[in-house]
Order: sequence, then C-alpha cells, then structure tokens
Amino acid sequence: MGFLARMNEKGIRARAVVAASAVAVAATVWGVAAAVESGHEPAHRNVSREKEAENPGQAGQPGQAGQPGQQQPERIPEGIAHASESGGNAVNITIDDGPDPRWTPKVLDVLKQHDVKATFCMIGPQAKAHPDLVKQVVAAGHRLCDHTMDHDTAMDKKPVAYQEQQILDAKRLIEEAAGAGAKVDYYRAPGGAFTPDSRRLAAAHGMRPLGWNVDTKDFGKPGTAAIVDAVKREIGNGPTVLFHDGGGNRAQTVDALDQVLAWLKEQGRPTGFPVRTVPEAPDPS
Repeated sequence: MGFLARMNEKGIRARAVVAASAVAVAATVWGVAAAVESGHEPAHRNVSREKEAENPGQAGQPGQAGQPGQQQPERIPEGIAHASESGGNAVNITIDDGPDPRWTPKVLDVLKQHDVKATFCMIGPQAKAHPDLVKQVVAAGHRLCDHTMDHDTAMDKKPVAYQEQQILDAKRLIEEAAGAGAKVDYYRAPGGAFTPDSRRLAAAHGMRPLGWNVDTKDFGKPGTAAIVDAVKREIGNGPTVLFHDGGGNRAQTVDALDQVLAWLKEQGRPTGFPVRTVPEAPDPS
C-alpha cells in the first residue's frame, strides 16, 4: 500500500473513532437526563421491586443460641421487605417525607376514618422539629420508618461513613421525638438508593429495609385521579404502596388516599404492616 493510501486509511479510522466517542457522550448525557424524575427522586435501579430476600442467613444480627424455653431474639433480614405481615391480599400503606404540620394531621384523619394503620417514613430533622406529630403517629398505632437525615437520593454513591450518619442520626432523632421507648421498625432509602452497606447497617440496628411496589407518583402532583389510577393499575406488582405527607402541597395525596382506602375496602383487601422478621434459625450445634 502506498504512502498516500496509508495516510488516507488512518484518517478514516480517526474520524470513525471520534464519531463513536461523540455518540457515547450523547448517550451518557441522555441517560443522566432521563434518570431524573420531575421534582423529586432519581430513578434508581428499582430494587424496591426485587423479590423478598427471606434467607435467615442474611439477617443483620448474628444468631444466638438460646436455652430451652427461652425467647429467641428477632432476626432482622437485610433483604428489602415488600410482603405484608397480614399475608394474603393485604396491602401496606406507607407515607414518606414527613412529618409535616399541615399535611400529616390530614393524612392521620383519613387513616382513622378508614380504620387503617400505616408506616410513616420520616426525615430526621422533620421529626425533631415536630415531635408532637411523631407522638400522634405512634399513639394512633402506626409504625415508624427511618428515611434518613437529608433525603439524599445519591447516598448510594457516598462513603459508608456518610450512609451510617444519615441513617443512625435520623433513627435517633425520630425515636427521641417519639419518646416513651418507641422504636423505628424500618429503613427506607431515599429514591430507592439502597446499598449492601446501608441495608446491613439498618438491619444491625433493628430496622428492616423497606421497599415499595406501587409508586403513586403523588409527589409530582399529577392529579387525584392519576394517583388513584396508579394504585389500581400497579397493585398487581405487590402490596406496598408509596404516598407522601411531606415535600409540599399534599392535598391531592390526601384526597387520593381517601379514595384508595375506600376502593381497597370494596375489593375486600385488608391493610397491614410490612414484614420485619423471620424465625430464628435453629442452632446447628
């Protein structure tokens, strides 16, 4: 091959490499843009729809051999919970991002009207600022969930020490606000940003990682009808439904929750709490 021909071939190859690089960069930019939902959470890999990890060997606390007749310690698995303690076709109602002085009382009123218990996933500083609301939630028989200090949807990309601070500081503030020895039963990662480390930390401190199966998209205020339709459309995905009582005007959420709870009753579907534990594994010795 002559000198000019070789130079021409090199030029063609170089232009091809540049073009391929440009396509890759454009795809990356599009992927990042597509990953951000309007106004709230990045669309993390949907770990919240993974199947229940109920392997007793995955518990957050090591098994302890007990004496005959002695009550065994509960086992908190690291796997993300979806199922309901009530089993069957029961539905878990979960409420995120509060407590909020305007909207949490309205949500509590709707739940009381329908005689439904829910799980409230609270932001640490919000709980500290509104301890009266945290106490109302507990007094009404609902359960508490740790939703971190800052609702950082990118915390799965942060160091383990940061994840630990976000989770454990929030747990402490929520329990201090609740008082009377109340405990936080679950941990929900903002935007589904769970990591093996965060799940392990939560389980080791008595909190079951909690996912969701039905995202109502209520945070974006799509309209009451759209929120209700999302539940009816996605309830086949699993029993745990995500609503919000914090982060802005939640009037649509309150109205939709009322309609959803009425619809669930019409469907003969009870409500309950997400699973927390599995039976203690037998002592291999």
